[in-house]
Amino acid sequence: MLDKSIVMLDFETTGLSPAMGDRITEVAALRIVGGRVVERYVSLINCNVRIPSFITGLTGITQAMVDNAPPVARVVPELLDFIGGDALSAHNASFDEKFLHAEAARLNLTPGHQSLVCSLKLSRRVFPNLASYKLGNLSGQLGIHFKSAAHRAESDAEVAAEVLIHIGKHIGSTYGIAGVDPALLVSVNKLAAAKVHQFLQKQSPQ
Repeated sequence: MLDKSIVMLDFETTGLSPAMGDRITEVAALRIVGGRVVERYVSLINCNVRIPSFITGLTGITQAMVDNAPPVARVVPELLDFIGGDALSAHNASFDEKFLHAEAARLNLTPGHQSLVCSLKLSRRVFPNLASYKLGNLSGQLGIHFKSAAHRAESDAEVAAEVLIHIGKHIGSTYGIAGVDPALLVSVNKLAAAKVHQFLQKQSPQ
């Protein structure tokens, strides 16, 4: 499953909107090939901003941690190099992608990923009857467990990667599709949930 490379991305941030001045504090990017994570880029990030106390309470990321972290001017170019032209995925992908574009633009850089797959939207379409699609709840319903604390970039990215791999295996085994690739997942992302089953049946070689 997922034989073509796809990078699962997760940012921790100071808030919800780069347009309102919020910045990134931590990143994890995990490259998935052949149904497993084969490479990762993880770093705290110093954007020279104050960390709100509620963010520290949520994530455990303190002011001292980011003050001593690598500067954003180093981390973002390294991150973009790591992602390269691969497909990009995230849980609630529009959130992470808008921060990626905003931080890259500050450095006059342009992300090179070819497509975007939202594992949250994908989960809604492939498993339409679950009680919740928040990462912590969704993963539990699929039998996937956090190995370390939630709301840290690497931990969240690992669980989101496992969710994506689970979806890929489910599609492959249910519909007999040997090569579940990012392009197929992007297509499913764009469909209404009611149309997904019929679409995937048409992709089946059976």
